[in-house]
Amino acid sequence: MAEKKKSTVKREKPIPTKKLNSSKELSDLSKNKRTILLASIKNLPASQFQEISKKLRGKAIVKVPKKNIAIRAFNSVKEDKMKELNMQIIEDVAILFSDMEGFELAGELMSARSPAKAKKGQIAPENIEVEKGPTDLLPGPAVSELGALGIPIMIDKGKIAIKENKLIVKKGEAISQAAADVMGKLDIKPFTAGFEPLVIYDTIEKKIYVNIKINKEETLNELKYAFGKSLPFALEIGYVCEDTIKLMIVKAGREELALLSLSNTPEVKSDGEAN
Repeated sequence: MAEKKKSTVKREKPIPTKKLNSSKELSDLSKNKRTILLASIKNLPASQFQEISKKLRGKAIVKVPKKNIAIRAFNSVKEDKMKELNMQIIEDVAILFSDMEGFELAGELMSARSPAKAKKGQIAPENIEVEKGPTDLLPGPAVSELGALGIPIMIDKGKIAIKENKLIVKKGEAISQAAADVMGKLDIKPFTAGFEPLVIYDTIEKKIYVNIKINKEETLNELKYAFGKSLPFALEIGYVCEDTIKLMIVKAGREELALLSLSNTPEVKSDGEAN
């Protein structure tokens, strides 16, 4: 009886040195930096990626590793919270390592965003309007393109001018190819492009923050509104701080003058004579 051939298991190919080095670099950065931030770079042009990376020099180290290399690196750190980051790694993601506080770094990324042209199918973030005024467009195909969107025009000094404001895309609507083409010709950029912060991991506090939304202007307005409401309340309850002390002194001075004026007023007797 013929002997059965022994099954042989093929050995896996060794991991390339380049991948091991990349994984080790990410692992070392994860151990030595305060903040690890994952940011989406989907549809971000290479030129803008390079520009933003330059702005971040000295503030953060930017890496765009393959998903399996990043997962291997985070697993090697042997921290449960670090492993949770693996679930957040998606396609077209950059990983930033920094000594900055996480939300401060996210704010830097939002500040580095730049205006971007619209593309067909994108959802309008706000109402998009073509404003009245002159343009650099010469009469020609642009006349029919503008007319197709109902934009009233006239020819002024050999160039197309918009006669009145015209809403071409409402907030929440998908942008058509015709609207995108017209916006491109008129240099209307309703979007912003840049790194989109997704997840922050604070290696000191061992905390993960997701659903990051940073809007400096909106936050500043909210703080101003809150401050405007809180200052009168602080004065009313007599809360002493740098912002209230001067106002309290002024208020006390006015009240003192009011009391003095009352004390200096002659007392009137019932028969109408003053003391």
